[in-house]
Amino acid sequence: MMHIDPKMKECIDNCLSCYSVCLSTAMNHCLEAGGRHTEPAHFRLMMACAEICRTAAHFMLIGTPHHKHTCGECAEICEECAADCEQVGDMDECVEACRKCAESCRRMAA
Repeated sequence: MMHIDPKMKECIDNCLSCYSVCLSTAMNHCLEAGGRHTEPAHFRLMMACAEICRTAAHFMLIGTPHHKHTCGECAEICEECAADCEQVGDMDECVEACRKCAESCRRMAA
């Protein structure tokens, strides 16, 4: 296997973790909780966040220099998702995963 820079490896792990947390939280916690948790804008943001995290990880894993662009976008969407989930409330795991991912993606985009 090709050598992956430790900082990139950490970012890939954070992206995959955030993808998993966002998707499972939306599909389980949010759908079951209803109310603000299933408002279209919030739910779409969570889906967008999960997808950009998966894509950013994918781009880093395949080793394309375009990962800088996906990581930049990922950091932005993760920040937005973290703020939104914090506002909706009772979504600490998601907020934490998004912030951690945003931070490492910002470093990769730089």
